[in-house]
Amino acid sequence: MPLCFLSRLPPPPIITCRVSQSSPRSLPPTPSQSPSLSVSVSPNSTPPPPPLTCALHCPHFELCSGCTHELNLHRPAVVDEATDFFKSLGLSDFTFDSCKLWGWRCRAKLAVRGAPENPLIGLYQEGTHNVIDIPDCKAHHPNINAAVELLKRGITALRIESYDEDEGTGDLRYVQMAVTTYSTSLPAAERYRNGKVQVSLVWNSRNKTSPNSEKLQALANFIWRNGGPKNNVHLIHSVWANFQTSSNNIIFGNRWRHLLGERDFWEHVGGIDISLAPSSFGQANTRAFDTLLRKLQRYVPLGASVADLYAGAGVIGLSLAVTRKCRSVRCIEINKESKLSFEKTVERLPNLIDSSISWHQADTSKEPLSWIMGSDVLIVDPPRKGLDASLIDALRIISSIKDKARSSPESSSSKDKDEKRPWMLRAREDSIQIGSKMTSEDSKVLPKTLIYISCGWESFKEDCEDLLSSNGWRLEKAHGFNFFPGTQSIEVLAVFKRGQAVNPKKKKSGKKKKRLLSSPAWLRSQLLEAPTNGAHTKDEQMAESHLSEKYHSFCH
Repeated sequence: MPLCFLSRLPPPPIITCRVSQSSPRSLPPTPSQSPSLSVSVSPNSTPPPPPLTCALHCPHFELCSGCTHELNLHRPAVVDEATDFFKSLGLSDFTFDSCKLWGWRCRAKLAVRGAPENPLIGLYQEGTHNVIDIPDCKAHHPNINAAVELLKRGITALRIESYDEDEGTGDLRYVQMAVTTYSTSLPAAERYRNGKVQVSLVWNSRNKTSPNSEKLQALANFIWRNGGPKNNVHLIHSVWANFQTSSNNIIFGNRWRHLLGERDFWEHVGGIDISLAPSSFGQANTRAFDTLLRKLQRYVPLGASVADLYAGAGVIGLSLAVTRKCRSVRCIEINKESKLSFEKTVERLPNLIDSSISWHQADTSKEPLSWIMGSDVLIVDPPRKGLDASLIDALRIISSIKDKARSSPESSSSKDKDEKRPWMLRAREDSIQIGSKMTSEDSKVLPKTLIYISCGWESFKEDCEDLLSSNGWRLEKAHGFNFFPGTQSIEVLAVFKRGQAVNPKKKKSGKKKKRLLSSPAWLRSQLLEAPTNGAHTKDEQMAESHLSEKYHSFCH
């Protein structure tokens, strides 16, 4: 991408807050009445004073490790850095949506410590394992705070012993609170405020037959009796148990048990109903995630073929199958716990959906080309560390390959060739296929669009520069979202198109060599032989042709 050299510093970007309801300027609204703000960044205007005080006003700030700043929640400082970064890459229309500022967190994992008469439920103090009680957390959905208070009452009434890390004793280690705002019986405007809480108790035992299991059932009964549907205020959706005895910092064990309430947990985002098991990954900020999905859908052509990597329960891919009428959607995820949620979500898709939809339990770092090929649009939503090195290298490879797959002849022997790579065989065994399989023609196409969803700003910058340095991807759009108000965090939606930019930045060879060392042998050999895009010499053209032949042999 071209660099922009400025003779003087530009004025700071304008931040425009649109408030959905009236509120006083002097103080922010309470969490239950917090407005949703939309912020757009314009690089050539002077910012006016914010129309309301976007301050946290949380009594737990500084002690609790959850939030890192209490002022200007609508505009964390990282927005300025992101604006400058994208501008340096020739993108001047970066936008930022500040989303809901208070009461936004619909999923919280909290430690449980203290004595039965004074239980502490909250987060660790920064740099310690001292739990800070946070009963009035301003980030939590108000019903999470209410459910925590109910849990405390149960702990005190039943004399439940909290976990002691030093001794490894006690009963209740952690609790996960997850809010579902899905309720078709309520008007849409009332659903968020009346969300129900799924309570998952992390119990210090191996399974449901352990000696302290009677205490567990008694605590679940207390929560359900005082917060279930027969209570004056229906607060609790369901109660689950997770069994964990490990002495490490991993919150959940491998065993789960449904105790009371509804078994299925539903939410409506991106135009579809999604099912999430308590063991599945779910976005903490449901409203912000829905906003991101609606924006993402604009960049996927109708009828496209989509591959969704790091897919989890397939929420992104399935929302596109419905809203963009995709001809095929493949969701690839390493966590087997997401499979059941995917199957339940598919069952609720509209009957008119005519797509080839599949989910595969697989590690995308192993031969990623096998998952990239066959898609017009590639979507990646990696963890905070960013893309796997082998996936970055594969994306660099396809930027150097001329897409001749559709005109490439396919021999009868290649059609009948059996897949023998063990990780591909396992992915087939653990896959789910809905509708007809992808056609042989579709299976050979290469993506022309890459949509990158990032929760790790530093790793995204590195991955972005790696992609652009291949001279085969160009950055077209970028949007930011305030998924975690009160922190210096930003969720990024970036859209890349395959094709050389006008004057892309040069890549340092040292970094490429470092990535090559961490790549599998098959990919490393192809990269070492790959020419730069736009080769002009005879030798370079021959090298490019050689790489293209390797790609076609990989197809077959």
